[in-house]
Parts: sequence; C-alpha cells; structure tokens
Amino acid sequence: MSAFKKIFKSRSDKDGIFFMRMRSILGFKPKDIVHYEKAFTHRSLGLKKEDGNPFNYERLEFLGDAMLGAVIAAHLFNEVQGGNEGYLTKMRSKVVSRKHLNELGRELNLLRYVRASIPKEHFGVNIHGNLFEALVGAIYLDRGYVYCRKFINKRVIEPYVDIEKLEGRIISYKSVLIEWCQKEKKVFKFDVYEDTGQDTIKHFGVKLHIDGKIVAKARATSKKKAEEIAAKRAFYAFQHDIEKV
Repeated sequence: MSAFKKIFKSRSDKDGIFFMRMRSILGFKPKDIVHYEKAFTHRSLGLKKEDGNPFNYERLEFLGDAMLGAVIAAHLFNEVQGGNEGYLTKMRSKVVSRKHLNELGRELNLLRYVRASIPKEHFGVNIHGNLFEALVGAIYLDRGYVYCRKFINKRVIEPYVDIEKLEGRIISYKSVLIEWCQKEKKVFKFDVYEDTGQDTIKHFGVKLHIDGKIVAKARATSKKKAEEIAAKRAFYAFQHDIEKV
C-alpha cells in the first residue's frame, strides 16, 4: 500500500472523528472528505496523488484566498453603496489581512488537524491563516460557491465585518507612518541590522529615525516584523499629530 493510502486509511479508521470535527467547524456535512484531508496535509510529507500531482494544501490556499476576496468584495459592494473602488479595496484588505486570517485560523484551532513530518512548533505564524484559506478552498471544491459563501458569512462577515470598526483599523503602521512623514516633509529612515545576541534563532533590530532622531526601536525574527513593531511604537508616540493630518 502506498504511503498516501496508508496515512488516510489510518485516519478514516478513527470512527470518523476527523469527519465529525470538520462537520462541526463547517456547520454542514462534507461530501468528499478527501478535499479536507488535503487542506490539512503539509508538503513536508511529500505525498502525491496517483496522477503524480502533489497532495498538500498549498494550491487550496490560492483558491481559498480568491473565494474569500470575492465573497467579502460582494458583501462590501452591497453594504457600502457610496464606497468608491479605492475605499472598497481598502476595506476588503482589512478583512482578509494576514493578521486577521491568522486570528481566524487560531480561533478554529486548525493547526491541530495538520499532518506533517516536521514539528508543528517549527511552522511560521502564518500557518494559521494559510490553513483557513485552504479550508475555504476545500469547501468550494466540495460543496460549491453557495456553501463557501455561507461559511465565510458565518465565520468572517457576521462576527467581524463592522464597517465603522474597519474604517478605524490599521493594517500597516509602517505605511501610515511613511504617509504621514511624506505629507509633513519629514525625513525618515529604518536602520535595520542583525541582532542575534544569545538567541538560537536569528533576530533583527531596527532603529527608526525621523528628522535625524531615533524615535523607536524594535527587535523581531524578520526585518519586516521589526520595522512594523518600530513603526507601531512611533505611531503611538506621534498619534496626536498623525490623526490631525
């Protein structure tokens, strides 16, 4: 028996536990459980279907991302009649931001269903959002657009899409700070450097300069994260001035 068949035979032998858990998350019965098996299969297992194509959730992420964007866009289009293209695009980005998708994945505790050959603590933080997107993609393949829309309405739109709150939500403090600096003719610079110290994992430090003065410092496991943390700290330091613009 192939590794592919062995893995999923072992799961199906568990009295349909995976099926029942998926049913609980979805709110309806899956028709073809294989789509959901795929949504929680990590590429580290190296599984392939009988036709030789990879069996993991990465392509489902792409599909789920597209479906989320389409359903959210349709909702905003109908709800905000006076919103122009730029406004609607901005609002949709806030709903499907990586941070929010990660929160949704954590809320459903999707990580516990993943099958992989590497320890789960080695996954990056975005694994939660990736799994949520893959799950949406699996729903679309299994039950079509209507069920996909129902799931997104239940798990995303009804509990989290509040137009007034979205208007005040900041996706990127770095973008907000840069825009403010540019409007106010301020010179800014993110000075990034390696700052490993005693850590086993590489870290990066950043000093944020505005008009020649260091206004915030931060440290994280990636340059992007360190810059965003520093920008957030600077935002709150200058919040009164930024919000006046």
